[in-house]
Amino acid sequence: MTGKARGFGREAAHQILAGGSAGLVEICLMHPLDVVKTRLFGFYKGILPPILAETPKRAVKFFTFEQYKKLLGNVSLSPALTFAVAGLGSGLTEAVVVNPFEVVKVSLQANRDAFTEQPSTFAKARQIIQANGLGLRGLNKGLSATLGRHGVFNMVYFGFYFNVKNIVPVSKDPTLEFLRKFGIGLASGTIASVINIPFDVAKSRIQGPQPVPGEIKYRTCFKTMATVYKEEGFLALYKGLVPKIMRLGPGGAVMLLVYEYASRWLQENW
Repeated sequence: MTGKARGFGREAAHQILAGGSAGLVEICLMHPLDVVKTRLFGFYKGILPPILAETPKRAVKFFTFEQYKKLLGNVSLSPALTFAVAGLGSGLTEAVVVNPFEVVKVSLQANRDAFTEQPSTFAKARQIIQANGLGLRGLNKGLSATLGRHGVFNMVYFGFYFNVKNIVPVSKDPTLEFLRKFGIGLASGTIASVINIPFDVAKSRIQGPQPVPGEIKYRTCFKTMATVYKEEGFLALYKGLVPKIMRLGPGGAVMLLVYEYASRWLQENW
């Protein structure tokens, strides 16, 4: 193995480990918000499935962002635009990876019945493939909305964070520097959530149960948005915004900070 290949392998390992660590810490800190609405105790009950799903997903997010950023270094883009475009590429790649898992998750949630035994994740995926295949009516249903959701979110999330961080002066005080980064990360996650939530609403409508059984009302991303707007009004496209901001505002800040500190530690010690 050449020195260049070894260097890339080490760099990739740093990015994947740091990204996975960011996802793991974010889930451990923010998971109680998902259960506090229904339980006062057992905040960490059911945390294992999110950890298993989100840790590799976050690793993909940060690894692909760094790779697209490096690739765009060969193109005559401004540094400000590079962060946003790399974020967009990262989000689109992440969407392709996670969409089948989202389809299975939404299907399991929609068919939850306390009186019947639920199929496993793999059994549900097999059912979807057998019934509708791997395409846009089966395991990749709602892909366009997922592409929009992740692409727009990562474009704003990474673009805002790194551009604003480069503008706001660095503090020599470690506590103030931490708060500076956390505040910018919080704003990044919040703004990205506000901008991308119509895609999230469209995704839920397309992948979830249709209003009339056996009749597909919601098919494509922008047509679904138009239908929701026409029938339910503008605010329906922002349904669920407050809990999303509560989760992805501070959660987004946590991920960025953990990623940066983990990356620095790995570079210094490995």
